[in-house]
Amino acid sequence: MSHHRNPHALLTPTMHQVVERIARAGHVPLHAMNPVQARAAYAAGAGVLELPTRQLARVQDFTIPARDGAALPARLYAPSHDALPVLLYLHGGGFTVGSVATHDVLCRELAHHAHCAVVSLDYRLAPEHRFPIAAHDAWDALQWVSTNTTLGLDTQRLAVGGDSAGGTLALVCSAWARDAGLPVKLQVLFYPGCAAHQDTPSHHTFAKGFVLEEPHITYFFKQYIRDEDRDDWRFAPLNMEDVEGLAPVWLGLAECDPLVDEGVMMADKLRLGGVQVDLEIYRGVVHEFIKMGRVIPEAKRAHQDAARALKEAFDHAG
Repeated sequence: MSHHRNPHALLTPTMHQVVERIARAGHVPLHAMNPVQARAAYAAGAGVLELPTRQLARVQDFTIPARDGAALPARLYAPSHDALPVLLYLHGGGFTVGSVATHDVLCRELAHHAHCAVVSLDYRLAPEHRFPIAAHDAWDALQWVSTNTTLGLDTQRLAVGGDSAGGTLALVCSAWARDAGLPVKLQVLFYPGCAAHQDTPSHHTFAKGFVLEEPHITYFFKQYIRDEDRDDWRFAPLNMEDVEGLAPVWLGLAECDPLVDEGVMMADKLRLGGVQVDLEIYRGVVHEFIKMGRVIPEAKRAHQDAARALKEAFDHAG
């Protein structure tokens, strides 16, 4: 992406208004809080620009056992009581904030538009649970969902997805799924973190004033990962040695996002490895835009694009 003297000029008029409104509100930034405060602040803000909560035929809370015996909270969303194909969804939040609750509306939209079941996972968060626990929790959940009979789903048709840090976790799960011979039909990735370091041009261009600010990224990563682990592919999927045989990918990026360059690099790496990649870059919007559907039309478009990709992947697998 080229350098812009005024990167704010790239924003859509509506996105610009939202960014200005956030700046004017003058909230204490997450990175100035301890993780418990940051979680509460993120949760409080999560629904502000969201679409209304869509009612579904089936919404059910349960737990999934992790390898160390922990019970991980999860929520099932389904538009009907049929044996539907299933997406394991991993929420964003820098491995530090976010929850099933903060991504509830998004998961409902995906279940509705894709006409599939969505299982949303509360993997354990940093700093109480540091790298690689989130990745292990996500993989334990994917394996559990793939063999589960109690939920009445079509576990032969399985997808994995997530936004931001959740997208990172989905990529890691797909690699483990490939190695374990567990067939995943699609990866649905909204602006995933892919790189070990914040050194691409977009990290500089969009460092300040585009919702996900540079100090947030540094703060989240400090909670989650030790410096010596930063180049580990389970944190930075761009460092995967071999992407051949990974599940096909639908990748939705935000143009005005520090993570956009590494997303494009990941798409290139996957394609070079023979992985089918459907890449959408939503112009003039920022990181987190998929949770702003009430005001940002691109959010609804992204939900529908991702859902269409899911539908197609599941139909072809039928």
